[in-house]
Amino acid sequence: MPAPYCYRCYYGLNYPSCELHCAEMIRKKLIEHRDRICGVILEPLVQGAAGMIVHPRGFLKIVRDATKETDTLLIADEVATGFGRTGRMFAVEHEDVRPDIMALAKGITGGYLPLAVTLTTEDIYSQFLGKYEEFKTFFHGHSYTANPLGCAAGISTLNIFEKDSILSHVQKISLRLSQRLNEIKDHPGVGDIRQKGLMVGIELVRDSKTKEPFDPSFKIGQRVIKKTKEKGVILRPLGDVIVLMPPLTTGEDEIDMLCDATFSSIEEVIKEV
Repeated sequence: MPAPYCYRCYYGLNYPSCELHCAEMIRKKLIEHRDRICGVILEPLVQGAAGMIVHPRGFLKIVRDATKETDTLLIADEVATGFGRTGRMFAVEHEDVRPDIMALAKGITGGYLPLAVTLTTEDIYSQFLGKYEEFKTFFHGHSYTANPLGCAAGISTLNIFEKDSILSHVQKISLRLSQRLNEIKDHPGVGDIRQKGLMVGIELVRDSKTKEPFDPSFKIGQRVIKKTKEKGVILRPLGDVIVLMPPLTTGEDEIDMLCDATFSSIEEVIKEV
């Protein structure tokens, strides 16, 4: 199914007058093929590597209701969006959704050591319980399961979340970032700015009125981050989408430095082109 990419809607509609047609199409597909589909996998609220695509409000809730209606599993990939990145501990909380399976990693240790976790509902977990001879056990494992150092880093990170009120700080600093992003939203080379908490994608285009993209050979995104590096800021592009994902502990001065370097680099590259 196509992503809920409002800026370049697959169905040629506009939000919110579209009434979340993309989510309804997923519901329709689930009903039509309910005997063949076992699960829906998505990154809730923000589809990261696809271009920092922020889902419209209500999309996730409709998909969750549709999976319940058709007895289909909802599998949430919160590797990027989990642990405070969107302003809540988990992105699904923004729409009061509880998935059947949730994949977590990265932020669980603050990025210090590799650690990943798969969470399931009690109902799914119980399907793998039984006597040894029944072979119901999920025997799969890997070399670094329950690595003591990784788990210790995870516990320490969770303690810091509580002790230092990290979620409150993220919500506060996200507002500052949003204010700064408003400064560049009307730039003729900026097509769309997508933000959820401390996840931002700035999509650069040749013409903001027509949404015409740059020729890929121009490598606009790469040119922008080369300039930001000269200004002391290391970023990454996703094509011509500039990604901003500052640490959760970032302060206002660092947000200003990040935005100043990014905005001026965009301006310089657009002028060159």
